[in-house]
Amino acid sequence: MGEVVQDWLRQCLLPDSTELQERVLKTDVDIVIGDRCQIDYGLQGADIVVCEFCRINGDVIADGDIRIDNWCEIEGDVVAGEDAYLGEGVKIRGRLQVTGDLDIGDNVQIERGFEAKGWISIRNPMPVVLYLVLYLVTLLGIEREDELDSFLDELCGKENSGDPLVIPASTVLNMKTFTVPAGMAIGSGCRLHGNIRAGSVVVMENTTLFGSLRAQDSIVVSRGSVIHGDVRGGGDVTIERGVHVLGDVACRKLTLHEEARVDGVIRAPEGLKIERGA
Repeated sequence: MGEVVQDWLRQCLLPDSTELQERVLKTDVDIVIGDRCQIDYGLQGADIVVCEFCRINGDVIADGDIRIDNWCEIEGDVVAGEDAYLGEGVKIRGRLQVTGDLDIGDNVQIERGFEAKGWISIRNPMPVVLYLVLYLVTLLGIEREDELDSFLDELCGKENSGDPLVIPASTVLNMKTFTVPAGMAIGSGCRLHGNIRAGSVVVMENTTLFGSLRAQDSIVVSRGSVIHGDVRGGGDVTIERGVHVLGDVACRKLTLHEEARVDGVIRAPEGLKIERGA
């Protein structure tokens, strides 16, 4: 099942009402960060899981548990509302505050001290990939790998308000760009800052992006969303009713609702289709 989890971590999923603010990526659900990510924002969510060799340039604040895997660097404070698990070689440049128990691995560095109100165990915690397998199995009541495969296929094709926020391995998220290696699904009612770069992008209803969208393949922008920048897709682009694009649109073929608005230039060499009605 470990390979299944790795496949799951290749997709970027931003649940409904996610906010990428000036200094923090914020959501009400769990956050899962794949390995080797470079993130110039803090993280705030329910439970937070950070896989190995990541660098987070901000505070990590969870209402529940925090799990930080081996050799990660956190440039701010780490605050866990419940338990915390720190793998081998983790570096925390700020302060660690844990309301519950603390499991801490070898060679962990905490520059500004720590406070843990529960038990402290000096041992290497469970590897995060194994934890994620157990997390999915428990969350979904799944007993067989084929059931897990089926669920993950469904998950990658639609956004659900109960899903965790997933940042795939090797993502680069800085003040200018949000770059992921594969597909990205953005939920409804999100508010994001930055220029998105992905393999493909689906934006659900009433989301606002202060930046541009660029994908190697297709882009779908659902009704009522606002893009404060260009929309550029290597494949087909669909812009639904009530969408407002403040920049240009460039793609292979464009489907544009008659009640959508594009302020800039449209380039679609293989044709423009105008949709009417719902």
